[in-house]
Amino acid sequence: MKVLVVGGAGYIGSHCVRQLINAGHEPIVLDNFSYGHRQAVPSEVQLIEEDLGNRESVAKILKDASIDIVMHFAAFINVGESMTNPLRYYHNNVAKTIRLLQAMQDAGVSKFIFSSSCTVFGESQKMPLTEDLPFQSFSAYGQTKQDIEVLLSYCAKAYGLSYACFRYFNASGAAVDGSIGEDHDPETHLIPLAIAAAQGKRDKLMVFGTDYPTPDGTCLRDYVHVDDLSRAHIASFDKLDKPGTELDYNLGTGTPASVLEVIKIVEEVTGLKVPHEFTERRPGDVPEAYANPKKAIEELNWKFEFPNIRSIIETAWNWHRQHPNGFEE
Repeated sequence: MKVLVVGGAGYIGSHCVRQLINAGHEPIVLDNFSYGHRQAVPSEVQLIEEDLGNRESVAKILKDASIDIVMHFAAFINVGESMTNPLRYYHNNVAKTIRLLQAMQDAGVSKFIFSSSCTVFGESQKMPLTEDLPFQSFSAYGQTKQDIEVLLSYCAKAYGLSYACFRYFNASGAAVDGSIGEDHDPETHLIPLAIAAAQGKRDKLMVFGTDYPTPDGTCLRDYVHVDDLSRAHIASFDKLDKPGTELDYNLGTGTPASVLEVIKIVEEVTGLKVPHEFTERRPGDVPEAYANPKKAIEELNWKFEFPNIRSIIETAWNWHRQHPNGFEE
């Protein structure tokens, strides 16, 4: 298939591009480089610098390239920033996604893969998180994801749009060969922050909260390798042929790790100490969040190549060791 990967120069998008190539598809990357990296896109892949909100331009790209399916990774993702600047998040994550969907209508493209988030479930009292739980987002970021999921369902019924929503838990890791990996500015994810502290690029890692109702008092999260995520997306393609198909999947391993466990394994993998300091809880953090991946495993025949946190951190360390300054060498 010919696939337009919107946000394909970003962290998850760039890994998905490589998995698309491995699976025999033809990706085309569209990115405005507000956060993406040109170096993350393989040289043989067509790269178009454009904004997903430019309806006419995107419609022309879709038509001219005879795109079969659109994958959307171009969201802003910082939960804290979404609470201090919600208009920025609604503009990019909702308004521009609407224009992308309109461009698809203009071009007659009716298959869509949406990058969603487990934050749509808010602070659920039920673990692990299953697809049938009610939405109860409590951040502007999570609400933007929830709003688009609801909109997609209406579009399926009204226009015959076929879509799959993938709710990520903690996307982590890097390409096995160390060629691409995680390079955010600012960085907010635990594993790269812990590695940066171990490398001396940060004075210390802040651990927010030690009094949660978890085995060691720190938050529990479900870390899933970015390549495993990508393969799940691609596995849904052949299920979208029927107009109006609606799919949703929670993507996590189902085995959470605490903040202190991550620090310990980073130290073991790198052979370096991770200087860290304990501080108060961070507003908006839930004590635990982990998936029940049964639906994706059964319906998509999804398999984990990186089934545990150690295997994920090993790939992350390989990337950061080879690229201590990220893509800006």
